[in-house]
Amino acid sequence: MGRILAIDYGQKRVGIAVTDILRITANGLTTVPVAQIFEFLTDYFTKEQVDTVVVGLPKQMNNQPSESMRFITPFVNGFKKRFPAMTIEMYDERFTSVLAHKAMLDGGLKKKARQDKSLVDQISATIILQSYLESKRQF
Repeated sequence: MGRILAIDYGQKRVGIAVTDILRITANGLTTVPVAQIFEFLTDYFTKEQVDTVVVGLPKQMNNQPSESMRFITPFVNGFKKRFPAMTIEMYDERFTSVLAHKAMLDGGLKKKARQDKSLVDQISATIILQSYLESKRQF
């Protein structure tokens, strides 16, 4: 059984999180520039077994896709072409940035660290992945 990797895709940066081998917890992995995402993923997939990639699906409060979809859709299409055997799923990412900032505050990070947008993106990817995992658990 491979890991699950989550992507918080932005205009400039991509936050990435990954599960442990047993798929119990989500952990922030890194943030990479958009221009380097496919190179990063190709390298990561050669080193680690990943079965599923979860991409944050930005929605507005009325459940309509957000403006960010114009950047995410080409990424998803490119991903499917480069990695046709990989399962890719979209998962609602509403409020992840707000939750990331709250987690940073609750974690006691200083103001300068909280302004690090790459850290926010990585934490957002972790929140997306943890929410996805919880939605798949059977009680």
